[in-house]
Amino acid sequence: MTNLPLLTIGVTLLAGVTGVAGLHAYSGGRADRDALVDRLSHTGHIPEAGRRRRFRALDSRLRKTGLGRKLELKLAATGLEITPGEFFVFAVVALAGLWMIASSLLASFFGPVAALIGLWGTNAFLNWQRTKRTEHFINQLPELARILANATQAGLALRTSIGMAADELEDPAGEELARVARRLAVGESLEDAMSELTDRLPSRELVVLVTTLVLSNRAGGTVVSSLRNLTETLEERKETRREVKTQLSQVTVTAYAVPAFGLGAMLLMNAVMPGALDRMTGALIGQVAVIVSLALYAIGFLVIRRLSKIDV
Repeated sequence: MTNLPLLTIGVTLLAGVTGVAGLHAYSGGRADRDALVDRLSHTGHIPEAGRRRRFRALDSRLRKTGLGRKLELKLAATGLEITPGEFFVFAVVALAGLWMIASSLLASFFGPVAALIGLWGTNAFLNWQRTKRTEHFINQLPELARILANATQAGLALRTSIGMAADELEDPAGEELARVARRLAVGESLEDAMSELTDRLPSRELVVLVTTLVLSNRAGGTVVSSLRNLTETLEERKETRREVKTQLSQVTVTAYAVPAFGLGAMLLMNAVMPGALDRMTGALIGQVAVIVSLALYAIGFLVIRRLSKIDV
């Protein structure tokens, strides 16, 4: 009985160590489970290894909603190293910042207006990233068709040719083809794997390439000669798209310059006559005038962008 205090301390320490080890094992197992579930359910772009992902709980809940799934697919098409939960939090913080900046620089009336414009801007930013990535991928299509033709002529199977092209090409073509190769490796058909690629990066050139590959693979046609002819066609379309983009660059700048001039005029007026915007938006007629002017600027922007959009 003289060793009872020492025995009690020893048992307590042992229980504490066991409890800490149990908590560590539980947290590690839960983290591995969450990572596995996230990896299996994640259909978009997988962030690079080693990067700590933030807002895991919000990200998991967001992906269960329709908005989250649409956002995940759009982020996958942009190639951004960001999860839907992270993008949602960053967007909310940016909108709140725009609200505060517009309210302090202009007037309190412009706070929600700036937040709405920022909400449109986040979607426009994702569309711009997707378009830029798609155009980069289109520019790589002639080289992709050339690699597939050479590999097929050398006697390699089309699935093997796609995997080889994924290793040789840079992103985004390399990344997208690697995703297609992984889907083919688990037994998915070529048509399903390539159709998912065309849904993620829609373009006429890619549709033509995918159609050529699918039909040649299904009917057993001369895929080499088809890819050779397609390579020349894609090269010509690439040069045509570059010339059209150069010719329309001035119109594109004009579309963004017109709203910028309106914003600059409001800032200049408020700087020359401090409080002018507060007094103007304090009355109903002033608020209506601001809303109408913003609508006209938006219509002008959309019309100019529509006139400068030429499908080649």
